[in-house]
Amino acid sequence: LTPYTSRQDHIRCSWYHFQHLPNNGKFETIFEIFSGSATTMSYGGYYGHDSRYGDSGSYRQSYAPSYPAGGSYGSFGHRDELDSMQLPRPDFNNLPKFEKNFYLEHPAVTARSDQEVAAYRRSREITVTGEGVPKPVTNFEEASFPEYVLSEVIRANFTEPTPIQAQGWPMALLGRDLVGLAETGSGKTLAYLLPAIVHINAQPYLEPGDGPIVLIMAPTRELAVQIQQEAIKFGASSRIKNTCVYGGAPKGPQIRDLRGGVEICIATPGRLIDMLDSRITNLRRVTYLVLDEADRMLDMGFEPQIKKIVNQIRPDRQTLLWSATWPKDVQQIASEFLSNPYQVLIGSADLKANHRIKQNVEIVEEHQKYGKMIRLLEKEMDGGKILIFCETKRGCDAVTRQLRSDGWPALSIHGDKSQQERDWVLSEFKSGKNPIMLATDVAARGLDVKDIKVVVNYDFPGTVEDYVHRIGRTARAGASGVAYSFMTASNARQARQLVAVLEEAHQEVPHELRSMALVSSGGGGGFRQRNRGGPRGGGGGLGGMSGANAIPVGHRRY
Repeated sequence: LTPYTSRQDHIRCSWYHFQHLPNNGKFETIFEIFSGSATTMSYGGYYGHDSRYGDSGSYRQSYAPSYPAGGSYGSFGHRDELDSMQLPRPDFNNLPKFEKNFYLEHPAVTARSDQEVAAYRRSREITVTGEGVPKPVTNFEEASFPEYVLSEVIRANFTEPTPIQAQGWPMALLGRDLVGLAETGSGKTLAYLLPAIVHINAQPYLEPGDGPIVLIMAPTRELAVQIQQEAIKFGASSRIKNTCVYGGAPKGPQIRDLRGGVEICIATPGRLIDMLDSRITNLRRVTYLVLDEADRMLDMGFEPQIKKIVNQIRPDRQTLLWSATWPKDVQQIASEFLSNPYQVLIGSADLKANHRIKQNVEIVEEHQKYGKMIRLLEKEMDGGKILIFCETKRGCDAVTRQLRSDGWPALSIHGDKSQQERDWVLSEFKSGKNPIMLATDVAARGLDVKDIKVVVNYDFPGTVEDYVHRIGRTARAGASGVAYSFMTASNARQARQLVAVLEEAHQEVPHELRSMALVSSGGGGGFRQRNRGGPRGGGGGLGGMSGANAIPVGHRRY
């Protein structure tokens, strides 16, 4: 029996009995007794000298200095300040070597003929490019994962890999750079997270002062938190520590995590640059970099910050870039950051919507929106979740205020809400206590709610790409869904591309939309620009939970 002392601020009493397996250098947990709320842990995998599992009795300690909970340590609140910030130039000379190829092809995969592989890829709409592309795996056992990873997958009750996982896992485990193109809800998080766990367990332990080994960058705090939840779940058996670094939340806990040492850092670009500039952490140990929803990060103007961050990371790292679309700016950043990558595409590179979504588009005047939305709520409201998108924060609050006054159980979420309120609203929405949620595009990606019945575009978004991402919040995990969208003359520039998306999905195209597309094909001429938003009225809050969310719900309308 070997004692283990936790690296947290408190100490938990734990005893482990390890069995040494000399044939492949694995250690497996045979017996464990926990005092407290620890999770089941097991060890295994490939490693070199002094790796995380090279010595069962030398798990290194790294203690964090004491910071007051919830404290404030300065903040860069404006994008121009982040853009102008200069980070120190790192020294990449004499870098230690690291291991990144952990893939052993399963005999069943090796035996599969080229014709069988091609048929499998066709049936799942998998397109691959690159030198020496590995064959896909068809089940979890073929993925060459160590037992400590495979056991977590089995515990999660997954039946088979999704297409992006089936092809992406062998690519990532080989240590090559990878571009993954797949729609939201494709299972891409585990496509990069499980290989990341294997990667971490093959690296030397963190020393005091070391930064993370795996860095995952995401565009929004919602997506970052969602990724962290998966990292906690699937990294538990390896005692892998992680932190989520994003704006809008107190820095104190994030600083404590980074100072204490974490193997995985999930971050939004702005807050991470703040931490790097303040010397809270560094990226010298990062050998596995993930850019999740790269297209969205570029849309949000994060390219300068991303470049600053990536320039802090050793050039021989493994980089995985994930995107739902493949526009020129994403192609450019991929060519700049990735070296000889594999590329895996699920579906078509052309913009398209989920075919399981029934799309309804209506051309309206601005003042008609609210009344039409009420009629569709009366039609669709049966206790199922309804997500309504508004283009502005002010409009989002105004519509929420009106809905609640009219007796509809609605809450709103957007970038001006505190993290505490955002978490509460999401909890109320997920539980069904308030089944109507209004949101700006901050929730268009990374919103992990699998049973949304209806999506309403109260305000049509600025791009058709955002339209596809918005309506993709419904019809998750094989379900079907419905989307309603109101378009006004101010949206004429999007009409032509929207028609193409509707036609590709075999949806009805309204005559008014076709007419708008014809007139606006030269750039929107012929349609007067109108203001967007919901019912006119004051934005802001009334104190407490925040204005619109604090309005009492009137007599129930459903």
